[in-house]
Amino acid sequence: MTNLRIGVMFDRDWAPEGLPGFARQVEALGVDDLWVVEDLGWNGGLSAAAVALGATERLRVGIGIAPAPLRSPALLAMELATLARVFPGRLVAGVGHGVREWMVSVGVAPRSPLALLEETITSVRALLRGERVEVDGREVRLDGVQLVHPPVQVPPVVAGVVRPRSLELSGRVADGTLIAEGHGPSDLENIRELTAKGGAGSDHTHTVFSFTCVGDDPDEVARTLHPHTEGHGAWLGRPQEEVFTVSGTPAQAVGDIRALAASGADTVVLRIVGAEPLPQLEAVLDALRAGPAAD
Repeated sequence: MTNLRIGVMFDRDWAPEGLPGFARQVEALGVDDLWVVEDLGWNGGLSAAAVALGATERLRVGIGIAPAPLRSPALLAMELATLARVFPGRLVAGVGHGVREWMVSVGVAPRSPLALLEETITSVRALLRGERVEVDGREVRLDGVQLVHPPVQVPPVVAGVVRPRSLELSGRVADGTLIAEGHGPSDLENIRELTAKGGAGSDHTHTVFSFTCVGDDPDEVARTLHPHTEGHGAWLGRPQEEVFTVSGTPAQAVGDIRALAASGADTVVLRIVGAEPLPQLEAVLDALRAGPAAD
């Protein structure tokens, strides 16, 4: 647990004008990361990251995730480089396939999602390193593109993926893997095996998102989580009761976090649901700082 990072998500359903104040508040509480969301019709991930970075001083901000079909690799690298130059060492760029139905609805669904993601991540990482990039791939074409102002500290580019072939791809081409809500310790062990099969080394990070609800009334916690775990269970193709959460009393929530860490999570990002997310977050952080006695 000593090197585990604790993050919190700014939920896509929260109004964007609340982001600066929320970012400052969670920074004051002592979290390591703030993750912003880019889902079609909600908020822009890069603009949200810029807002959060500009509102804070030390917080690391993650983008979870930029859909590759919506983003030219050259433009994505340019935007990320700008943020990384202004806020060095404070950015993590998540890239993924995007929800297929959403990509179809805006006319950008690729012929090969796997090829597009691999070519996008490979190109973006090379551009951020300041390289002149030539790609003539199945989905991406770059003819000698190079950034004029590459970042001094290159931000990690991580893949937000779920399926086995995509997890292997992440291990092969990305700096880390983002793991969607609902995945628990046993899932994480399997995911790490798949990213390692793709070639992930010891420096490949695993960041786990988790629905979180903290309270002393177990029935109220279950009621609050129910619509989220029900919908996510359907998306993951698993029974609702098998959707992992960080929940219960603060001590129980800490136990869930520790279980993820023991299974190889480098960062646990809390997606807090229900009323008063900041007091819930503070309760979890206090229980974490209390140490083993909180179990």
